Amino acid sequence: MLLEGKNAVIYGSGALGAGIARTFAREGARVFVAGRTREKVKAVAADIGAAGGSAEATVLDALDEAAVDAHVADVVARAGSIDVSFNLTSREDKQGTPLIDLSVEDLTRGPHTALASQFTTARAAARRMAEQGSGVILSVTSGTARTPSPGMGNTGPADAGVELLMRTLALELGPRGVRVVGIYTAAVAETLTRERIKAVSGQDVDPAMVLQGVAQATTLRRAPSLEHVAGTAAFLASDRAGDITGTTVNVSCGLIPG
Repeated sequence: MLLEGKNAVIYGSGALGAGIARTFAREGARVFVAGRTREKVKAVAADIGAAGGSAEATVLDALDEAAVDAHVADVVARAGSIDVSFNLTSREDKQGTPLIDLSVEDLTRGPHTALASQFTTARAAARRMAEQGSGVILSVTSGTARTPSPGMGNTGPADAGVELLMRTLALELGPRGVRVVGIYTAAVAETLTRERIKAVSGQDVDPAMVLQGVAQATTLRRAPSLEHVAGTAAFLASDRAGDITGTTVNVSCGLIPG
């Protein structure tokens, strides 16, 4: 198993966070699922336990510095280490509106939430990992900072901030044995719901239509799958990817060029 003996903290219990938590557990990790919604984090941990994995649920807000620091300290005290940290919390993206029609608040809310949340969780993990001399911090962005598209609103600035933050962390933490790796992905089939699309874009759109459009735009002519994104994340978190840091791995079926 790729992650046997690893302790992984996963922030976020939505479809992507839950899928990655389950995959990490199947690969042998002891998973600590953290999120704001009690019912969701407990359901993810219960599913992992029912499948024979090891998982614990904690209710916290990834923007709460004190709560995040205390949780990481508790994980290290009880498990002995924190080996993987992956923040998959929502960040209030606003899409579907031309930039010139956005308010300053709409533009800055997403980047602020993304940066503050990613920094808070990455910092808490990095301090412990630097002491250990090992560890992996993962992040996910949609690639819009690399390939801007009309109508993506504040997603591009949010992606750009997170990607620069992570690359800088990789430079600073590398000499202390800590790897920092990003993942590009977008329109993961299992994560797209009508409610989610409406929350981000304000439009009531059938997810099947979105996925059909995405499939036509990708090199592989299909949308990325949760299984493949989670599997890639598990590999990047493992010792087999021990020479990979300071970069972003493209798991978009070719939707994001290069």
